[in-house]
Amino acid sequence: MAGEVVKKEEMAKVKITSKNHVKPCKIIGRKECQLVTFDLPYLAFYYNQKLLFYKGGEFEDKVEKLKDGLRVVLEDFYQLGGKLGKDEEGVFRVDYDDDMDGVEVLEATAEGISVDELAADEGTSSLKDLIPYNGVLNLDGQNRPLLSVQLTKLKDGLAMGCAFNHAILDGTSTWHFMSSWAQICSGSNSISVQPFLERTKARNTRVKLDLSLPPNPVSSTNGDANQGPQLREKLFRFSEAAIDRIKSKVNSNPPSDGSKPFSTFQSLAVHIWHHVTKARNLKPEDYTVFTVFADCRKRVDPPMPESYFGNLIQAIFTVTAAGLLLANPPEFGASIVQKAIEAHNSKAIDERNKEWEAAPKIFQFKDAGVNCVAVGSSPRFKVYDVDFGWGKPEGVRSGSNNRFDGMVYLYQGKAGGRSIDVEITLEAGAMEKLEKDKEFLMEV
Repeated sequence: MAGEVVKKEEMAKVKITSKNHVKPCKIIGRKECQLVTFDLPYLAFYYNQKLLFYKGGEFEDKVEKLKDGLRVVLEDFYQLGGKLGKDEEGVFRVDYDDDMDGVEVLEATAEGISVDELAADEGTSSLKDLIPYNGVLNLDGQNRPLLSVQLTKLKDGLAMGCAFNHAILDGTSTWHFMSSWAQICSGSNSISVQPFLERTKARNTRVKLDLSLPPNPVSSTNGDANQGPQLREKLFRFSEAAIDRIKSKVNSNPPSDGSKPFSTFQSLAVHIWHHVTKARNLKPEDYTVFTVFADCRKRVDPPMPESYFGNLIQAIFTVTAAGLLLANPPEFGASIVQKAIEAHNSKAIDERNKEWEAAPKIFQFKDAGVNCVAVGSSPRFKVYDVDFGWGKPEGVRSGSNNRFDGMVYLYQGKAGGRSIDVEITLEAGAMEKLEKDKEFLMEV
C-alpha cells in the first residue's frame, strides 16, 4: 500500500523541462509608462495566478502555437514584456525596451495528472506546482518578468499556469489579454480590441514611494500555514438554479425605501457573507467587514474604456455586527452591500485617491478588515471563452497567491448560463462547518 502511495506521488510530480523567453515580433523601442494611484497599492500583493487546463494531445504543437501567438499579441500588450522601474524622482513605472527578456515561458511535464483529476479537485494542493511565482511579490517585478507562463503536459491535456504582476494590471485587463492571445492563436491576424495604454488619463498624480523587498518575501504573510491558523481553500459550485433561488430569496421582501432590486452579485455576496460569518462562530457584538474589489472604469469621471490596461479597481468596504447580520433576513445584509457599492461614485473614488496620495499605504491582507469576506475576480469575465483553437478550458482556477482568511474569488461557472464557481479561503475549523452547511450549499 505504502509503495502505491509513493508511486502515485511520483506520478503526480511536476518537472520543469525548459525555460525560455518570448518577445514581441516587431521592434517597439524604448517605452516608459508611469504607474498611477490605482496601481501602486498592489506593489506588496503577490503575483496574480490563474490556471486554465485543456483536454487533448499534441502538446509540443500547442506550445509552439502559444509561443507564436504570444509574440504577436505582445506587440499590443508589450508592457507585459517589460519590467518595473522608477524614474529619477522615485515614481514607479513600467519600462519596456527591445533588449529586455520579455515574457518567461516554462515548459513542464506532469503526466501522472489527468485533466479530470484537476477539474475534480476542490482544493488547491494539486494546482500549486502548475503555476509559477508562488509567494513572489509584485515589487519583485523590478528583477523578473511581469508575466510568467508555465505550460505543463498532463496525462491527457495541457495546463496553462499564468502569473501576472498585479501592480500593472487587474482582472479586467488580465482577461482582455488572455482572450486577445486566444484570438491570435485561433487564426486572427489582429486583436479585436486594442488595449488603452494611457493610464495617466485615469489619474495623473505622481506619487513617490520608497519601497524595498523584505529579506525573505516568500515567508511574509501569504496565507502561509506557519503564519497563524491553518487555512483551507475550497471551490463551491453553484448551479444556475441555485443562483436563481438565492437571488429570488433575497428579493422576496424588498426594502420599503424604494431601492433597486438586489443584483445577482449582491444576492450571492450576502449569501456568502452570512454563512461564512455563521461558520466562524463569532460573538453577536463582533464586527464583520465585507469588501469588494470593484471595477471603476465606468465610475471615474471621465469614464475610461473597458479596454483600459492597468488597475482600475478600488476596494469598497462595509461593516456590521455579526449578530445583526445573522439575526436579520438576507435583504438586511444585501442592502448594506448595495448602498456601499452605489455610494462609490467618481467623487468617492477621487476622495479615496487624494487620501491615499497624501499618506500612501501599501495594502496588506490584514487591511481587508476584521472577520472579513473579501471578493475578487468576477463571474462577468468570460473565462470559458478563452479558446486557443483546441476548445474551451475544462477548468479555470486561481493559484495559492493572494489568499487569506475570508478571501473569495468568483468565476463564471463551467456549467454555463448563470452558474457561478466560488473559491473560498477560511480557517480550517470554519471551513469544516461551511462545507456541512446545507443552507449555504443550497441542498435544502
